[in-house]
Amino acid sequence: MASTKPKKKNPRLASGRKRVRQDIKINAANTSLRSKYRTAVKNVEKAVLAGDKTKATELFAKMQAVVDTVADKGIFHKNKAARDKSRLSAKVKALALAA
Repeated sequence: MASTKPKKKNPRLASGRKRVRQDIKINAANTSLRSKYRTAVKNVEKAVLAGDKTKATELFAKMQAVVDTVADKGIFHKNKAARDKSRLSAKVKALALAA
């Protein structure tokens, strides 16, 4: 027996139809910001692994702004954002001390 998803029904009420339209737009915006967040974090990690102190410091400053924006909008929890910033800050500082 093949398991297929049940077909979604369109909302009947105008408010429900509007909610669906809004959800699609909000989902697209959140997906974009989530991707921007992850890319910013990865860029800093790559710079740290490469050992490029100046680039890592520069990217870390940009990454902080992106992380704070995403956390303020509630896409990621504030504690996750703080944890990511803290860990990357420690890596960048260790890189600066090693050089």
